[in-house]
Amino acid sequence: MTRSDWSDVRERLARLAAAPGAPDVFGSSTHRWQLEPPLSAEELAEAETQLQVELPSEYRSFLLEAGRGGAGPTYGLFPMRRLDGRWQWEGDGADLTDRDTLNLAFPHLEAFNPADGLPDPPDEEDYDSPEEFNDAEDAYWEQHDAVVFKPEHSVGLLYLCHLGCALREALVVSGPARGQMWADDTADDGGFRPLRNDDGTTLGFDRWYRRWLEAAEGQVSHGVHVEHATATPEQ
Repeated sequence: MTRSDWSDVRERLARLAAAPGAPDVFGSSTHRWQLEPPLSAEELAEAETQLQVELPSEYRSFLLEAGRGGAGPTYGLFPMRRLDGRWQWEGDGADLTDRDTLNLAFPHLEAFNPADGLPDPPDEEDYDSPEEFNDAEDAYWEQHDAVVFKPEHSVGLLYLCHLGCALREALVVSGPARGQMWADDTADDGGFRPLRNDDGTTLGFDRWYRRWLEAAEGQVSHGVHVEHATATPEQ
């Protein structure tokens, strides 16, 4: 992944903020088209030292030139902040990023679903009483969640935004897919998948962000409503 030029972004966001149709863009009422100040080189170096990993170049350049978070896909980019002397990301689902395992390799290149192979949920008709069914259902979902939401599935993933309904998107920081953007659809039992361009190539941070920006500009200019246009789903 190459270093990106973000010199146009703040001006484009300002134009969007001033446009009459801007409030209709999904998530804009949360981020209000505002980016937080960029990180200094010293701040980023301190953060990467703490995390024991160098962030992918496209995202690094965004942090240094555009902003540490704010306006972005859906409800916005989780901002990067120092709290109690330690750098972290803040937002709904930002805590899914395990800062202690960002330097461990996310091993996947293809979509995978931790829920594959799990048995079907219990059927109430198979039980003699509501109490037995409730106990079986509780046991099933306890087993399901222990498998699907195992922290090992998301090592090396940096969560950057949420789409609502506990669906989130993340940047691969370590491993063979480093620099790619992935969807975490485990809340819908959809597993994890790389986000892709229309031509099937994987999305890096630069294209992921700019697809959202271009879609927002298209909606405001032409009235084409797009809730979330950062990537083409896996077929």
